[in-house]
Amino acid sequence: MENLRQSTGLLDDPGRCVHIGDRESDIYELFCTVQEAGTHFLIRTCVDRLADDGGHTISGEMAEVTVKGLHRIDVRDSDGHLDRATLEIRYRKIRVLPPIGKQKRYPTLILTVIHAAERGTPQNRKLTEWKLITDLPVRSRRYAVGKIEWYARRWKIEVFHMIFKSGCKAGEAKLRTAQRLTNLIAVFCILSWRVFWMTMLNRFKPDVPPSIALANVELVLLDHLVNDKAPPRRRTLSYHLTKIARIGDYLARASDSPPGNTVMWRGMSRLTDIRLGAAIGAGFLGN
Repeated sequence: MENLRQSTGLLDDPGRCVHIGDRESDIYELFCTVQEAGTHFLIRTCVDRLADDGGHTISGEMAEVTVKGLHRIDVRDSDGHLDRATLEIRYRKIRVLPPIGKQKRYPTLILTVIHAAERGTPQNRKLTEWKLITDLPVRSRRYAVGKIEWYARRWKIEVFHMIFKSGCKAGEAKLRTAQRLTNLIAVFCILSWRVFWMTMLNRFKPDVPPSIALANVELVLLDHLVNDKAPPRRRTLSYHLTKIARIGDYLARASDSPPGNTVMWRGMSRLTDIRLGAAIGAGFLGN
């Protein structure tokens, strides 16, 4: 909740700020803090709260709601292969009550609950089911789908932080001043963004020229390090990013899904070391 207050204050425009959180953010005090700050929230809920007059819960009320529309999303199964899920969309504005022990301290809130449950039983992966709660207006299926898409984008932030913490090892920094740590974090943010951006670019724009993301010296080193028996006629970005993943221990078998962030950051780390070594070696040879 302190993070919510500080981030809202930094933006200095609370009405434009939407705090999106996973199930650990399903805290009634947080809902009230958002209302006090004049900002907004979209949370994946895990608590079946009391609703209306307290005689039933949110799940009981949502069970009466008919399907308002369908939404199709792309998901990956346990083997990393792409699959299509069809979600049934339900939503309703509900009077939500505070927990019983806190009803004297916190007000009743009018919130909108959105349920997105996959139709049918998927093979080789878990059923997709999201239960969201928000103070934002949801007037139609289009509004509900928009909120679902907002929540889905939240996972990309988690991946970015995984690269930042595990790939760059930000938590192992031994710097002793706040300013030095701030500078290091700024650099790590750029590195983490680059790895994540290239991983996503490889999936959505694989055929763009490699120069959009890689320097010429990196392309030359990759061609020297990873030889292909039959290189393609057109050397695309995907072709060279796969090489980066391969020096990061990606096997690149025909049945493998596209390279993930872990092999990409390992490959980029090794490529950076090799590039530095090549530059140093070139200097020695020049002398």
